[in-house]
Amino acid sequence: MSLLLYRLGHLCARHRLVVIAIWVLAVVAVVVAARAIGSETSDDLTLPGTGSTRATDLLDDKLPKQANGTVPIVLESAHGRLDQGANRKAVKSTVKSLERSPEVQSAVSPLSPEGKDALSKDGTIGYVSVALVDGPADLDEESANEVIDAAQPARDAGLAVSAGGYLGQEVSKPSTEWSERIGIAAAIIILLLALGTVAAMALPIAVAIIGVVTGISLIGLLGHVVEVPTVAPTLGTMIGLGVGIDYSLFIVTRYRRRLSEGLEVEEAIARAAATSGSAVAFAGGTVVIALLSLVFADIPIVSALGYSAAIVVVVAVVAATTLLPALLALLGSRIESLRVPHVTPEHHDDQPHGWARWARGVAARPWPALVAAVILLVLLALPLRDMRLGQEDVGQLPTDTSARQAYDAIKQGFGVGENGPLLIAVEFAKPAHNDQQSLDKLKQQQAAQQHQQQDAVSEQTQALIAEGVPSDEAQAQAEQQVAAQGPSAAQQRKSEQQKEFLGSTASDPDLVKLENKISNDPGIASVSQAKVDRTGRGAVFTAVPTTAPSAYATQDTVNRLRDEVIPAATKSTDLTAYVGGTTAGYIDLADRISAKLPSVIAIVVGLSFVLLLIAFRSVLVPVTAALMNLLSVAAAYGILTAVFEKGWGDNLIGLDRSIPIESFVPLLMFAILFGLSMDYQVFLVSRIGEVWRQRGDNRQAVIEGLASSARVITAAAAIMVCVFSSFVLNGDPTVKQFGVGLAAAIAVDATIVRCLLVPAAMVLLGARNWWLPGWLEKLLPRVGLESEDALPPLPAEKAAG
Repeated sequence: MSLLLYRLGHLCARHRLVVIAIWVLAVVAVVVAARAIGSETSDDLTLPGTGSTRATDLLDDKLPKQANGTVPIVLESAHGRLDQGANRKAVKSTVKSLERSPEVQSAVSPLSPEGKDALSKDGTIGYVSVALVDGPADLDEESANEVIDAAQPARDAGLAVSAGGYLGQEVSKPSTEWSERIGIAAAIIILLLALGTVAAMALPIAVAIIGVVTGISLIGLLGHVVEVPTVAPTLGTMIGLGVGIDYSLFIVTRYRRRLSEGLEVEEAIARAAATSGSAVAFAGGTVVIALLSLVFADIPIVSALGYSAAIVVVVAVVAATTLLPALLALLGSRIESLRVPHVTPEHHDDQPHGWARWARGVAARPWPALVAAVILLVLLALPLRDMRLGQEDVGQLPTDTSARQAYDAIKQGFGVGENGPLLIAVEFAKPAHNDQQSLDKLKQQQAAQQHQQQDAVSEQTQALIAEGVPSDEAQAQAEQQVAAQGPSAAQQRKSEQQKEFLGSTASDPDLVKLENKISNDPGIASVSQAKVDRTGRGAVFTAVPTTAPSAYATQDTVNRLRDEVIPAATKSTDLTAYVGGTTAGYIDLADRISAKLPSVIAIVVGLSFVLLLIAFRSVLVPVTAALMNLLSVAAAYGILTAVFEKGWGDNLIGLDRSIPIESFVPLLMFAILFGLSMDYQVFLVSRIGEVWRQRGDNRQAVIEGLASSARVITAAAAIMVCVFSSFVLNGDPTVKQFGVGLAAAIAVDATIVRCLLVPAAMVLLGARNWWLPGWLEKLLPRVGLESEDALPPLPAEKAAG
């Protein structure tokens, strides 16, 4: 690898203008294509074998219009009821406008008998239940805006309009611009302090930005081929900025060192690309493999996040090993220009006295250092015991987003559970039939009531005639009197509606029994009347929980319905029922991830072990690295749980209450962190290994390796921490979780683990660090990270210098 990158570095430096031109053309082409075609993202919750996916499949087959449920277009009136005067006309016009939209299958007015429950008691809040053509996995932002624009008549009438459900979430993606600017600004300051010159600082920033722009555009194009989650571009930006700056920093630092040793520009570039570049390529490859390992989870949304993030890392590695050498050649020795006052970077020997003293202190007292590090990590990891996976809390989105406005209005008007209705999909082994027995009884009651009325009219007529009233007039008066004493018009309508219901297949006794059992569950606020397909083989109705979609109580309700209520209600019947809908889909996602997490961890750890075994030709180095990385990730999980689930400092990150951990965040975090932590492991241990090979003194190798690499590792880690932390400012709670989790993990890894735990363990293990069985040594390929052994020898005069 070193020789290949050495030649590539020479090539890029020698043909610097051609390489830069190729990069410019490639970036422009990708960006223009992405903007012309458009970027598509969607959240695919398909999970074969789960109740939510079975419900969707059943409804797709039997009741396709109800397969994705409905989304609410919420209307709020500040003056008067929605069912009166001008507001009433506006609501009707809005419903008609929505029905004309090509993106809408149907729209149910809150003023209609079917939608009467969608109007609040005070009449000031209502929502139009809209069934869209596209489901959550297919709806794009442009189509979503077209639907929302169709509600313009309500806006013109002065009504507040917002969109909920997956429609509202599609148009409620908080901007990342401020996070990116703050992260880049922090990186600039750190680079200026670490590198000491404006020219040197500009290169990592420029390469990282170019890499991020390219990577995000590629992710946008990828969305036209596969389902790419909505959070993927933001996650890609976070990772792309972090690794892009870090990878370039490592190469720039090594280049300046070789330049200061008297090498010519092209040779210094080539050797920096061969040494630090090989470590970058290997570390980046480890991150990519860890991310691609998420495919083994067999969860579409997680796999998509994995390979979309991997694209950004690949672009960062390619940019660092091709574009950066070309830019270094273009800049040449001018990289030392525009020095920062009072900053004296020690890139010549890169051994600041502070880090040297620290390294000697750890080496002198390895056991106390090891024990202290482990205790700190365990303490940080303790809250992990209470981690429980859930779904994003829309109620924590910024208040200026449509989804949050709809959420708050529905909560105010109908209760928080209305924001996450459950779809109950029912399959009949035999066609559904109406409740004929109840229908006959109702008809008998109506007939008896009619006979009683006729008898009463006859008696009253005879009495009036006896009083001398003419027969025709007596008949009319008697009918009026009996009608006034009989059931009201509303009661008669209700009776007719009941008759109509009992005459339909929706009154199937087994189906009604199931609805009643579910409605009696303490976690369910209300149940709608079922809709049955024409064949009588499928039905659907909604069950509204009493708690918020993201609440753990809602998870308990769904599990109780599936495990207890539905089996009891369908026992000895020909019904099969599934709990579906978006809320249930996220609950299934959390359950599937919880089940898959151990196996994915084992796969990532195993692959990382193999890679480090090849890189360092040692058995114990990858074993200790895996154990330490697991401790580091556990500490990050603990911090994440403490902040978001326990609410420790939630106000500081823009939340007003504790929220659950988004189900896929820990899984993605593990893959990302295990990969990124290998970066620092590679750069630290490769320096230690280089000294070990030269001197054969393990203790001294640890001291010199830590002293020479700690400064650049801490600078690189500080950049990542700042970049990730800046995304806490994003309004999306999921992005906040990634920001806090990744920043905390990198901070822990670069300080407690790399500067305390790793050196202490390596000192205690001594020469055993580098033990490798002879038979295995023959099998393993030689990578030679940070080594110049495979490179052409320097000219005598350069070597002497």
